[in-house]
Amino acid sequence: MVNVIRGDVDKPESSRRLAEFFEQRIDIDGSLYLGYPIIGTSQGGYQIDALLVSREQGVVIFHIVEGTDISQNIEEEQDESINKIQSKLLQHKSLTNKRELMVKLGVVTYAPACPSKPEGLDDEYPVIIRDSELTNYLKKQEWLSNDYFEELNSVIQAMTSIRKRNQRSYVKQENSRGAKLYKLEESIANLDRNQSAAVIETVEGVQRIRGLAGSGKTIVLALKTAYLHAKHPDWDIAVTFNTRSLKGQFKKLINAFTIEQISEEPDWGKVKIIHAWGSPSIEGIYYEFCKRHNIEYRDLNDAKKMTTNYGQEFDKICEEALAKVKSFEQYYDAILIDEAQDFSQHFLRLCYEILKEPKRIVYAYDELQNLNKKTMESPEVIFGKDANGKPRVKLLNKPGEPKQDIILEKCYRNSRPILTSAHALGFGIYREQGLIQMFEYAGLWRDIGYQVEAGNLEDGQFVKLSRNNDTSPTFLESHSPFEDLIILKDFESNKTQIEWLIDQIEENLKKDELKYDDIMVIHSNPLTTRNAFGYPRNLLFKKGINSHLAGVTTSQDDFFREGMITFTSINRAKGNEAAMIYFIDAQECFSGSDIARKRNILFTAMTRSKAWLRVLGYGDDMKGLEEEFNKIKDKGFVLEFTYPTEEERKEMNLINREINPKKHGSVSSLQDLLQAIKKGEIEIPKEELENLVNELKDKLGES
Repeated sequence: MVNVIRGDVDKPESSRRLAEFFEQRIDIDGSLYLGYPIIGTSQGGYQIDALLVSREQGVVIFHIVEGTDISQNIEEEQDESINKIQSKLLQHKSLTNKRELMVKLGVVTYAPACPSKPEGLDDEYPVIIRDSELTNYLKKQEWLSNDYFEELNSVIQAMTSIRKRNQRSYVKQENSRGAKLYKLEESIANLDRNQSAAVIETVEGVQRIRGLAGSGKTIVLALKTAYLHAKHPDWDIAVTFNTRSLKGQFKKLINAFTIEQISEEPDWGKVKIIHAWGSPSIEGIYYEFCKRHNIEYRDLNDAKKMTTNYGQEFDKICEEALAKVKSFEQYYDAILIDEAQDFSQHFLRLCYEILKEPKRIVYAYDELQNLNKKTMESPEVIFGKDANGKPRVKLLNKPGEPKQDIILEKCYRNSRPILTSAHALGFGIYREQGLIQMFEYAGLWRDIGYQVEAGNLEDGQFVKLSRNNDTSPTFLESHSPFEDLIILKDFESNKTQIEWLIDQIEENLKKDELKYDDIMVIHSNPLTTRNAFGYPRNLLFKKGINSHLAGVTTSQDDFFREGMITFTSINRAKGNEAAMIYFIDAQECFSGSDIARKRNILFTAMTRSKAWLRVLGYGDDMKGLEEEFNKIKDKGFVLEFTYPTEEERKEMNLINREINPKKHGSVSSLQDLLQAIKKGEIEIPKEELENLVNELKDKLGES
């Protein structure tokens, strides 16, 4: 089967006919790229019209003719195309044997609208105008060995630049964690077909990318930015996000991918890696919007005065900014948004308004990593209605057209045991008191790569869900026994928890052959992170091990630092990953007020791990969390539960608004309640607050 990936093409009709031909072929295993790749040369990027990469034929390059005029220099076009591809592939030793390229190359001119072929052409320069001729040509293109197929895909997809950054030549022990990590990183070489589509397929309008943590959303957006910049160097492109520590990661990725595409660094005047908020000293989408539209800019202190709900300050100022502007200036050709689950519809709408037609916006998200209790609205709601009252945006995946709505179901970061454990604890699947939260749309479980082993994904029905090798590749878990992949451990006190953590980090560096940036320590409560990390960082320093608190003791735009262990809050950890994750004080995520947000913190922390995970805590709540995990492990890392009905799901949503102290173990006084409201840990509708105030007045009058 041929996976057709539709890039930005200059010859749409002939490209469409070529795609239709291959979509009907079930005897070919591979991918057809339209408008891709772009090969870097000394003169800039050279675009290939279409490229077939298959196990049967190797590589076939298509020089496409649009219309009936075939008078152009066919020999020169074919020679240049094959020379460019050959030159790119020869740079990779893994595709050669001595001086010989081990990949079979073919090149052909495809001109389906031409009534006849030009006369006098050499047989070495084939021209195809009929499907039957293309069939015969492909039969002759036999690739006798496809041992190099996976490596070939990696080169074509520009993924080799990632592996260059992760070399581990220092590893000496055959079975150390460092050695296992080297093999693991080598295995994650190729994009899957959904990722390829998300990178290359270019929509004239809005495109949504949904995916699990670890499904490659950030890499996809970086690759897509590089591709769009190589194809349209005159476009003004913005890449934006919520977590400032992603800026350095995006810059490295986009730089590496662009060099592969056009053999030079990006024009950073045309590609902006820009924070969502910004300030007079930091570029930001919102700050730039205020400056261009001559409206008042609000900083965090201003925003806090506009809302009592913690985490919704940015939403409020974006809503205000949109309301103040009647005529929008449009100054970007494309905007790509990572971590879109952290933004309300107001910021996404603001991005939409400042885009030139046809409003090219790409937004990627994973709703379970939402730490601020936001729910992603539908595109129809986010982007509003036109003058006729019709939705301005409706996402449709039409046959034969680039996909507008892409779901990345395969997870390349987390092993199956870690991912299913994160989902089980995040939703409270095996929680004694019952489920905490659930998808409104049951089919989303299938969309994110689960299969139904038993029962039904229907309201009120029992269901058993598991992940298979297609959506959770086996190599992610086969490097270590289950008991080592994920450990939940409870301690007698914070002191014993921290002492164990320090001993483990020392062993990771001195015995396991892990690097400093292979290790990340995350705290469960963003409000107390700085104080909580003082003790462990001091103990490490006494052992001669340096560390930093990401975004606090070092730049907010960089996450990892050379020769330092990274300690971080959950908010800065998002979007980043490490081989060994330590999540401390996990007991805070077990119970109490605002349990759904706390479980989302736990889920997000667990899914930062690309190899090993340690969830640590102390006290009875940690014992309770460990008991939940033991049930997951005993079930063989599958999810078994009764799918809640619509009424039950509504009740779950209302739990976070409950203000009865008896139902919120951590709210033990009126002062605690007031603090929880200020921090946004409890949301209470205005009318309920008014009733509460009146009741308190009555109570005071009685005393």
